[in-house]
Amino acid sequence: MELSTSNGQPLQALSDQMAQIVGQIAQSVVAVHGRQRVASSGVIWRDGVVVTAAHTLRRDDGIDVTLPDGSTVAANFAGRDPGTDVAVLKLDGASLPAVATGDASALKPGHLVLAVARLDSLGASADFGVIGGVGGPWRTWRGGQLDAFVRLDGGLYPGFSGAPLADMRGTVVGLCTSALARGAGMVIPASTVTRVADELLAKGRVSRAYVGIGTQQVSLRDTWIDALKLSTDRGLLVVSLARGGPAEQAGVFVGDIVTALDGQPCRDVDDLHAALSTARVGQPLKLDLIRGGARSECTVVVAERPQQHGCR
Repeated sequence: MELSTSNGQPLQALSDQMAQIVGQIAQSVVAVHGRQRVASSGVIWRDGVVVTAAHTLRRDDGIDVTLPDGSTVAANFAGRDPGTDVAVLKLDGASLPAVATGDASALKPGHLVLAVARLDSLGASADFGVIGGVGGPWRTWRGGQLDAFVRLDGGLYPGFSGAPLADMRGTVVGLCTSALARGAGMVIPASTVTRVADELLAKGRVSRAYVGIGTQQVSLRDTWIDALKLSTDRGLLVVSLARGGPAEQAGVFVGDIVTALDGQPCRDVDDLHAALSTARVGQPLKLDLIRGGARSECTVVVAERPQQHGCR
Protein backbone atom coordinates (compact mmCIF):
# COMPACT_ATOMS: atom_id res chain seq x y z
CA MET A 1 0.00 0.00 0.00
CA GLU A 2 1.62 3.28 -1.13
CA LEU A 3 0.93 6.39 0.92
CA SER A 4 1.64 10.04 0.07
CA THR A 5 3.48 12.35 2.47
CA SER A 6 3.63 16.09 3.23
CA ASN A 7 7.15 17.37 2.57
CA GLY A 8 8.84 19.08 5.48
CA GLN A 9 6.02 18.49 7.96
CA PRO A 10 6.63 15.13 9.65
CA LEU A 11 3.68 15.34 12.06
CA GLN A 12 1.32 16.33 9.26
CA ALA A 13 2.77 13.52 7.15
CA LEU A 14 2.10 11.02 9.94
CA SER A 15 -1.42 12.38 10.38
CA ASP A 16 -2.11 12.12 6.65
CA GLN A 17 -0.71 8.62 6.55
CA MET A 18 -2.92 7.49 9.42
CA ALA A 19 -6.01 9.02 7.80
CA GLN A 20 -5.21 7.22 4.56
CA ILE A 21 -4.83 3.92 6.38
CA VAL A 22 -8.19 4.39 8.10
CA GLY A 23 -9.87 5.36 4.83
CA GLN A 24 -8.42 2.35 3.01
CA ILE A 25 -9.35 -0.20 5.66
CA ALA A 26 -12.78 1.33 6.30
CA GLN A 27 -13.82 0.15 2.82
CA SER A 28 -13.75 -3.39 4.24
CA VAL A 29 -15.23 -2.70 7.71
CA VAL A 30 -18.90 -3.30 8.50
CA ALA A 31 -21.20 -2.82 11.50
CA VAL A 32 -22.60 -6.10 12.83
CA HIS A 33 -26.02 -6.03 14.50
CA GLY A 34 -25.99 -9.24 16.52
CA ARG A 35 -26.93 -7.89 19.95
CA GLN A 36 -29.08 -5.21 21.50
CA ARG A 37 -28.07 -1.57 21.62
CA VAL A 38 -24.47 -1.08 20.43
CA ALA A 39 -23.41 -2.78 17.22
CA SER A 40 -20.02 -4.44 16.98
CA SER A 41 -17.56 -4.23 14.13
CA GLY A 42 -16.62 -6.81 11.53
CA VAL A 43 -14.25 -6.98 8.61
CA ILE A 44 -14.36 -8.51 5.15
CA TRP A 45 -11.74 -11.26 5.44
CA ARG A 46 -12.36 -12.69 1.99
CA ASP A 47 -15.03 -12.25 -0.66
CA GLY A 48 -18.43 -12.60 0.98
CA VAL A 49 -17.00 -13.55 4.40
CA VAL A 50 -17.11 -11.33 7.50
CA VAL A 51 -15.18 -12.10 10.68
CA THR A 52 -16.02 -10.51 14.01
CA ALA A 53 -15.65 -11.07 17.76
CA ALA A 54 -17.74 -14.07 18.80
CA HIS A 55 -18.75 -12.64 22.18
CA THR A 56 -20.61 -9.77 20.49
CA LEU A 57 -23.09 -12.11 18.75
CA ARG A 58 -25.96 -12.89 21.12
CA ARG A 59 -27.97 -14.73 18.48
CA ASP A 60 -27.40 -16.92 15.43
CA ASP A 61 -30.38 -15.72 13.39
CA GLY A 62 -31.59 -12.28 12.40
CA ILE A 63 -28.11 -10.77 12.13
CA ASP A 64 -27.84 -7.69 9.93
CA VAL A 65 -24.71 -5.97 8.65
CA THR A 66 -24.34 -2.29 7.74
CA LEU A 67 -22.03 -1.85 4.76
CA PRO A 68 -19.64 1.07 4.14
CA ASP A 69 -22.18 2.72 1.81
CA GLY A 70 -24.77 2.81 4.62
CA SER A 71 -26.98 0.04 3.27
CA THR A 72 -27.98 -2.89 5.47
CA VAL A 73 -28.03 -6.52 4.37
CA ALA A 74 -28.81 -9.81 6.09
CA ALA A 75 -25.90 -12.03 7.12
CA ASN A 76 -25.87 -15.81 7.45
CA PHE A 77 -24.23 -17.18 10.59
CA ALA A 78 -21.46 -19.67 9.71
CA GLY A 79 -20.05 -20.49 13.15
CA ARG A 80 -18.30 -19.23 16.26
CA ASP A 81 -15.34 -20.30 18.36
CA PRO A 82 -15.57 -18.95 21.92
CA GLY A 83 -12.05 -20.21 22.64
CA THR A 84 -10.44 -17.69 20.28
CA ASP A 85 -13.42 -15.28 20.21
CA VAL A 86 -13.78 -15.55 16.43
CA ALA A 87 -17.12 -15.72 14.61
CA VAL A 88 -17.81 -15.92 10.88
CA LEU A 89 -20.72 -14.54 8.87
CA LYS A 90 -21.45 -14.96 5.17
CA LEU A 91 -22.88 -12.24 2.96
CA ASP A 92 -24.84 -12.97 -0.19
CA GLY A 93 -24.72 -10.50 -3.04
CA ALA A 94 -22.43 -7.99 -1.35
CA SER A 95 -19.04 -7.65 -3.04
CA LEU A 96 -16.55 -5.72 -0.91
CA PRO A 97 -12.74 -5.69 -0.92
CA ALA A 98 -11.01 -7.96 1.57
CA VAL A 99 -8.33 -6.51 3.84
CA ALA A 100 -4.65 -7.18 3.33
CA THR A 101 -3.34 -9.08 6.35
CA GLY A 102 0.04 -8.99 8.09
CA ASP A 103 1.97 -10.83 10.79
CA ALA A 104 1.01 -10.00 14.38
CA SER A 105 4.09 -11.78 15.73
CA ALA A 106 6.27 -9.11 14.09
CA LEU A 107 4.82 -6.44 16.37
CA LYS A 108 6.84 -5.07 19.28
CA PRO A 109 5.82 -3.15 22.40
CA GLY A 110 5.56 0.52 21.45
CA HIS A 111 4.58 -0.04 17.81
CA LEU A 112 1.86 2.34 16.67
CA VAL A 113 -1.42 0.76 15.57
CA LEU A 114 -4.88 1.81 14.41
CA ALA A 115 -8.23 0.14 15.11
CA VAL A 116 -10.93 0.88 12.53
CA ALA A 117 -14.55 0.34 13.57
CA ARG A 118 -17.98 0.89 12.11
CA LEU A 119 -20.70 1.21 14.71
CA ASP A 120 -23.62 2.36 12.54
CA SER A 121 -24.39 4.06 9.25
CA LEU A 122 -22.63 7.31 10.21
CA GLY A 123 -19.23 6.20 8.97
CA ALA A 124 -15.99 4.73 10.20
CA SER A 125 -14.44 5.35 13.60
CA ALA A 126 -10.76 5.05 14.48
CA ASP A 127 -8.73 4.56 17.64
CA PHE A 128 -4.99 5.19 17.81
CA GLY A 129 -2.68 3.49 20.29
CA VAL A 130 0.42 1.42 20.84
CA ILE A 131 1.13 -2.24 21.38
CA GLY A 132 1.46 -2.83 25.11
CA GLY A 133 2.89 -6.34 25.16
CA VAL A 134 3.83 -9.17 22.80
CA GLY A 135 4.61 -12.82 23.48
CA GLY A 136 4.63 -16.24 21.92
CA PRO A 137 1.68 -18.59 21.36
CA TRP A 138 -0.94 -18.12 24.05
CA ARG A 139 -3.83 -20.24 25.30
CA THR A 140 -6.82 -18.16 26.34
CA TRP A 141 -8.82 -18.72 29.51
CA ARG A 142 -11.57 -20.01 27.19
CA GLY A 143 -9.31 -22.82 25.95
CA GLY A 144 -8.44 -21.45 22.51
CA GLN A 145 -4.93 -21.17 21.10
CA LEU A 146 -3.75 -17.83 19.72
CA ASP A 147 -0.66 -17.84 17.50
CA ALA A 148 0.77 -14.88 19.46
CA PHE A 149 0.02 -12.90 22.61
CA VAL A 150 -0.60 -9.28 21.62
CA ARG A 151 -1.96 -6.82 24.18
CA LEU A 152 -3.00 -3.25 23.49
CA ASP A 153 -2.02 -0.41 25.83
CA GLY A 154 -5.58 0.09 27.09
CA GLY A 155 -9.20 -0.97 26.81
CA LEU A 156 -11.50 -0.73 23.81
CA TYR A 157 -14.35 1.68 23.16
CA PRO A 158 -17.83 0.10 22.89
CA GLY A 159 -18.30 -1.41 19.46
CA PHE A 160 -14.58 -1.81 18.73
CA SER A 161 -14.55 -5.55 19.46
CA GLY A 162 -14.31 -7.24 16.08
CA ALA A 163 -12.61 -4.22 14.53
CA PRO A 164 -9.47 -4.80 12.45
CA LEU A 165 -6.18 -3.58 13.89
CA ALA A 166 -3.71 -2.17 11.39
CA ASP A 167 0.00 -1.43 11.59
CA MET A 168 1.58 1.66 10.08
CA ARG A 169 2.01 -0.12 6.74
CA GLY A 170 -1.75 -0.39 6.46
CA THR A 171 -1.91 -4.17 6.84
CA VAL A 172 -4.38 -5.78 9.23
CA VAL A 173 -2.51 -7.75 11.90
CA GLY A 174 -5.61 -9.06 13.68
CA LEU A 175 -8.97 -8.38 15.30
CA CYS A 176 -9.57 -6.41 18.48
CA THR A 177 -11.42 -8.05 21.36
CA SER A 178 -12.28 -7.10 24.93
CA ALA A 179 -13.28 -10.64 25.93
CA LEU A 180 -9.90 -12.35 26.45
CA ALA A 181 -8.33 -10.19 29.18
CA ARG A 182 -9.88 -8.15 31.96
CA GLY A 183 -9.45 -4.41 31.50
CA ALA A 184 -7.26 -4.67 28.41
CA GLY A 185 -7.83 -4.91 24.70
CA MET A 186 -6.33 -7.98 23.06
CA VAL A 187 -5.54 -8.79 19.44
CA ILE A 188 -6.58 -12.03 17.78
CA PRO A 189 -3.69 -12.49 15.31
CA ALA A 190 -4.58 -12.54 11.63
CA SER A 191 -3.09 -16.03 11.24
CA THR A 192 -5.35 -17.29 14.04
CA VAL A 193 -8.39 -15.63 12.47
CA THR A 194 -7.66 -17.28 9.12
CA ARG A 195 -7.12 -20.72 10.67
CA VAL A 196 -10.28 -20.57 12.76
CA ALA A 197 -12.38 -19.06 9.95
CA ASP A 198 -11.34 -21.86 7.60
CA GLU A 199 -12.48 -24.49 10.11
CA LEU A 200 -15.74 -22.70 10.88
CA LEU A 201 -16.56 -22.35 7.20
CA ALA A 202 -15.78 -26.03 6.63
CA LYS A 203 -17.75 -27.54 9.50
CA GLY A 204 -19.32 -24.79 11.62
CA ARG A 205 -17.22 -25.44 14.73
CA VAL A 206 -13.64 -25.82 15.94
CA SER A 207 -12.66 -29.27 17.19
CA ARG A 208 -10.74 -29.54 20.45
CA ALA A 209 -9.57 -32.58 22.34
CA TYR A 210 -11.19 -33.29 25.70
CA VAL A 211 -10.99 -35.80 28.54
CA GLY A 212 -13.62 -34.29 30.83
CA ILE A 213 -11.76 -33.28 33.98
CA GLY A 214 -11.55 -30.07 35.99
CA THR A 215 -8.19 -29.68 37.72
CA GLN A 216 -6.22 -27.65 40.22
CA GLN A 217 -2.44 -27.56 40.49
CA VAL A 218 -1.03 -28.99 43.73
CA SER A 219 2.42 -29.48 45.25
CA LEU A 220 3.28 -33.08 46.11
CA ARG A 221 4.52 -34.13 49.53
CA ASP A 222 8.21 -34.99 49.81
CA THR A 223 7.23 -38.32 51.41
CA TRP A 224 5.18 -39.18 48.32
CA ILE A 225 7.94 -38.14 45.94
CA ASP A 226 10.47 -40.38 47.74
CA ALA A 227 8.20 -43.34 48.48
CA LEU A 228 6.53 -43.40 45.03
CA LYS A 229 9.72 -42.46 43.12
CA LEU A 230 7.99 -39.61 41.32
CA SER A 231 9.75 -37.50 38.68
CA THR A 232 7.81 -34.31 39.51
CA ASP A 233 7.04 -32.28 42.62
CA ARG A 234 3.72 -31.00 41.29
CA GLY A 235 0.61 -32.47 39.74
CA LEU A 236 -3.01 -31.79 38.87
CA LEU A 237 -5.70 -32.60 41.42
CA VAL A 238 -8.94 -33.75 39.80
CA VAL A 239 -11.64 -31.54 41.32
CA SER A 240 -14.50 -32.30 38.92
CA LEU A 241 -15.53 -34.80 36.27
CA ALA A 242 -17.86 -34.26 33.33
CA ARG A 243 -20.77 -36.65 33.71
CA GLY A 244 -20.37 -39.41 31.15
CA GLY A 245 -17.10 -37.89 29.91
CA PRO A 246 -14.04 -39.86 28.81
CA ALA A 247 -12.26 -39.65 32.17
CA GLU A 248 -15.30 -40.75 34.17
CA GLN A 249 -15.89 -43.64 31.79
CA ALA A 250 -12.26 -44.70 32.15
CA GLY A 251 -12.50 -44.79 35.96
CA VAL A 252 -10.85 -41.54 37.01
CA PHE A 253 -12.11 -40.29 40.40
CA VAL A 254 -12.40 -36.85 41.95
CA GLY A 255 -9.40 -36.61 44.32
CA ASP A 256 -6.99 -38.40 41.99
CA ILE A 257 -3.75 -36.51 41.28
CA VAL A 258 -2.46 -36.65 37.70
CA THR A 259 1.36 -36.78 37.68
CA ALA A 260 2.15 -37.84 34.10
CA LEU A 261 0.55 -38.07 30.66
CA ASP A 262 1.86 -40.80 28.37
CA GLY A 263 4.97 -40.93 30.53
CA GLN A 264 5.65 -37.19 30.44
CA PRO A 265 5.43 -35.21 33.72
CA CYS A 266 2.20 -33.28 34.18
CA ARG A 267 3.08 -30.34 36.45
CA ASP A 268 0.44 -27.81 35.45
CA VAL A 269 -2.53 -27.21 33.20
CA ASP A 270 -0.26 -26.18 30.31
CA ASP A 271 1.14 -29.72 30.24
CA LEU A 272 -2.40 -31.06 30.04
CA HIS A 273 -3.28 -28.65 27.24
CA ALA A 274 -0.14 -29.64 25.34
CA ALA A 275 -1.19 -33.30 25.50
CA LEU A 276 -4.67 -32.52 24.20
CA SER A 277 -3.98 -31.52 20.62
CA THR A 278 -6.79 -31.93 18.10
CA ALA A 279 -4.87 -34.84 16.56
CA ARG A 280 -5.39 -36.79 19.80
CA VAL A 281 -9.16 -37.08 19.33
CA GLY A 282 -10.04 -40.79 19.32
CA GLN A 283 -6.60 -41.80 20.61
CA PRO A 284 -5.73 -43.31 24.02
CA LEU A 285 -3.97 -41.17 26.64
CA LYS A 286 -2.34 -42.86 29.65
CA LEU A 287 -2.67 -41.02 32.95
CA ASP A 288 -0.30 -41.74 35.83
CA LEU A 289 -2.17 -41.05 39.06
CA ILE A 290 -1.78 -40.87 42.82
CA ARG A 291 -4.86 -42.41 44.40
CA GLY A 292 -5.14 -42.90 48.16
CA GLY A 293 -1.40 -42.37 48.59
CA ALA A 294 -0.49 -45.07 46.06
CA ARG A 295 0.47 -44.99 42.39
CA SER A 296 -2.17 -45.93 39.86
CA GLU A 297 -2.76 -45.49 36.15
CA CYS A 298 -5.68 -45.17 33.79
CA THR A 299 -6.09 -44.98 30.01
CA VAL A 300 -8.57 -42.43 28.68
CA VAL A 301 -9.78 -42.29 25.08
CA VAL A 302 -9.61 -38.62 24.10
CA ALA A 303 -12.88 -37.25 22.72
CA GLU A 304 -13.92 -34.10 20.88
CA ARG A 305 -14.76 -31.38 23.35
CA PRO A 306 -18.45 -30.39 23.51
CA GLN A 307 -19.00 -26.83 22.32
CA GLN A 308 -20.19 -25.58 25.72
CA HIS A 309 -18.18 -27.26 28.46
CA GLY A 310 -15.90 -26.03 31.25
CA CYS A 311 -13.87 -29.24 31.72
CA ARG A 312 -10.75 -30.02 29.69
